[in-house]
Amino acid sequence: MRSSGSDDVAYAIADRATRVAMGFIMKEQREVAARTSVSIPSTPRVAALKLHLNSYVGREGEPLLRWLVEGATTITARRIVDPLSKVAFAMSCLGGRARCWAYGCRLTDPMCFSTYEVFEEELRQAFEPPQNEFRSRAEFLDLQQGKHDVHAYAQRARYLVSNIVTNPIDKATKSSRS
Repeated sequence: MRSSGSDDVAYAIADRATRVAMGFIMKEQREVAARTSVSIPSTPRVAALKLHLNSYVGREGEPLLRWLVEGATTITARRIVDPLSKVAFAMSCLGGRARCWAYGCRLTDPMCFSTYEVFEEELRQAFEPPQNEFRSRAEFLDLQQGKHDVHAYAQRARYLVSNIVTNPIDKATKSSRS
């Protein structure tokens, strides 16, 4: 019986020695891993640009299309990708009647602008004059430089052309006007 007791003591000592040795080995491996940390190759992160977007207030003659193009450019430069964040940013850059309209829509239906594209379309319907292409085409054909400098004349011509190209007249409307 005596030998069995000494065997138990020897087993306990060996077990403890094994655990201590394993502890030292694990500690050594952690230290080596910390010293030789593997760096993961990554592409350099390009910082977002902080472009400024002027307010669109919805005044008569204020170029909505230009504001929408500037807004899309600013959103891209700021690296805003979430659809609701795009809408929130664009709404924060509205003023006057346009701001009242947008937040009024949000009060009645919090999910009325589910994407930026929906927001753009609703804004166009609310603030672009009806038959904008027809008016723009007529104004473009009658456009004269007059007292305006060349730059102002060219800017107005560009704006009118962009309205004509962006909002083409559908065939039914075209044939009824002919």
